[in-house]
Amino acid sequence: MLGDDQHATNRLPVVLVHGVGMSHRSLSRLHDELAADSRVFSVDLPGFAGLPKPGDVDIEAMAAALGDVIAALDIGPAILVGHSMGAQWVVEVARQRPELAAHVVVIGPVTDDRHRTLPAQMRALALDTLGETPNTNAIVFTDYIRCGIPWYLTQVRHMLAYPLDKRVADLTVPLLVIRGEHDPVAGMRWCRRLRDSAAAGALAIIPGRHHVAPHTAPKAVAAAIRAHTDPRPTA
Repeated sequence: MLGDDQHATNRLPVVLVHGVGMSHRSLSRLHDELAADSRVFSVDLPGFAGLPKPGDVDIEAMAAALGDVIAALDIGPAILVGHSMGAQWVVEVARQRPELAAHVVVIGPVTDDRHRTLPAQMRALALDTLGETPNTNAIVFTDYIRCGIPWYLTQVRHMLAYPLDKRVADLTVPLLVIRGEHDPVAGMRWCRRLRDSAAAGALAIIPGRHHVAPHTAPKAVAAAIRAHTDPRPTA
C-alpha cells in the first residue's frame, strides 16, 4: 500500500483501488494529483502486483479483506475510488461496511451488459489499447504479466458475474461514475444506468479519453472527484 499522509487538510481522505490484472501503477498519476491536498492511499489487492495469490476469492471476500485494510488505516469515512473491476470491489466495501465510505467513485466501471462474456470483454479491452498511449499500454501489459493468466481468469469470472447495476442501488452514500468519452469497455448507456440506479448518483465524462483515464488524464479525473465530493463550503 502507498499512502500520502503529510497534508493537513479538511478534504476527505481517498482510497484508490486498481482493476483486474492491474496494480497501483495505473493510478499513480491520479494518486499524485489528489495527494496535493488530500490524504491518499493506493491499495494493491492480493494476487496482483506480484503479491501472493490467496486462492479462489470472490468479490464479496475480496471486499471484506479490503474493508479490513481500510478500517485499519483509521482515517474515518473516505472517498473510495475504484477503476474498472476496482469499481466492483469499492461498491461492495461500501455495501458491507458503510461506515468506511463517505462517497463511492467508479471509473470505467465493469461489467457493461454488452460485454458479459469473456470473449466480449477481451474484444473491448483490445479495442481500448488502440486508443491508449504507449506508456499506458506498457503499464497494463506488464501488470498483466505479473498477475498471471490463471489468477486473471479466476478474477474475471467473478467480475463477469457481479451485478454492479443492482449493487449500487444498495449504497447509502453518493455514487460518482466517471467515464472516458471514448471508453469501449464502459459504455455511456451502462454508465448512465449505474448513475440512475444509485439513490444519489452523478456522472462525469472525461473528454477525449479511453478506459485508463486515471493515467492519461489524472488532472481531469481528480477535478471531477473533487467537484463531486468536496465537503468544504463554496465561496
